[in-house]
Amino acid sequence: MRSLGCVILLVGLAVAAFIAFRFVHGWTEDGPAPRDISVVVPEGATLSDAAVLLKQSGAVRSADAFLTRAKVFGGGTPIKAGEFRIPAGASNKDILRILQGGKTLTRLVTIPEGMPSILVYERLMANDELTGDIKVPEEGSVLPDSYAFDKGEPRAAVLGRMQAAMDGLVKKLWAERAPDLVVKTPREAIILASIVEKETAVPRERPTVAGVYANRLRKNMMLQADPTIIYPITRGKPLGRRIRKSEIAAVNDYNTYAMVGLPKGPIANPGQLSILAVLHPAKTNALYFVADGKGGHIFADTYQQHNENVRKWFEIRRARGEL
Repeated sequence: MRSLGCVILLVGLAVAAFIAFRFVHGWTEDGPAPRDISVVVPEGATLSDAAVLLKQSGAVRSADAFLTRAKVFGGGTPIKAGEFRIPAGASNKDILRILQGGKTLTRLVTIPEGMPSILVYERLMANDELTGDIKVPEEGSVLPDSYAFDKGEPRAAVLGRMQAAMDGLVKKLWAERAPDLVVKTPREAIILASIVEKETAVPRERPTVAGVYANRLRKNMMLQADPTIIYPITRGKPLGRRIRKSEIAAVNDYNTYAMVGLPKGPIANPGQLSILAVLHPAKTNALYFVADGKGGHIFADTYQQHNENVRKWFEIRRARGEL
């Protein structure tokens, strides 16, 4: 009987040791997730709530086992709310550390410099991780940048941050503007900056382009900016063809080939560098510019110089087979 009791005791100890081993090993062994997954922990969720969410997402094998191990081995640090990326095969220990660390997923929506508002609208509406409807924002009201958002966040909230960023930047830069500017209001500055933005993608040229347009405005010359012809046709989207003579002659609130002064409103959402260029334009006598064939422009003080530069540009285009 004593030997049978010893056997039963040894078996019991062995079982207990195996259970203890599995309990400890289960804390650090690889988890079941076959690939990276995301888990959203709502605000106010408890560790028990998180365990259920982890089981539902496939990050852990058992909600109860994860919860028990987390209470034993995880310490007292509370978990954070947010969306977390759980790597493939992450252990219970790794997962709890991720939830306690609070390093949430970062989702970004990027608005490039010079993007018109119709394309901002389309980009936000096409993002299926955002929710709700928005209207096309006012042209020139969005600051081009990359904006973080949470999965399921309303589009209106993201757009609101974009517009608040533009408002804040314009107020700051307007307060620091150069004296005696040709633009007299922040709105006029945004209108001209949108034209500068669309006319050159070369950052170092922007102050000079702004200086050319400032000179033209002071002399009551037409700005003659090609992008202002396109805007009322496509709302700022690429035209996809050459501008027609009838479009150059069209009279409307935007076409600066048929009017003196600034157009009715912005033709795009300008970036910070273009706004700065308008508020601190280069001191130049130039009144004209044309493409140089290398991605930039050649500037001229006189119409005669400009015609020569245009001739050279047409030679380049003919050599490329564009004419």
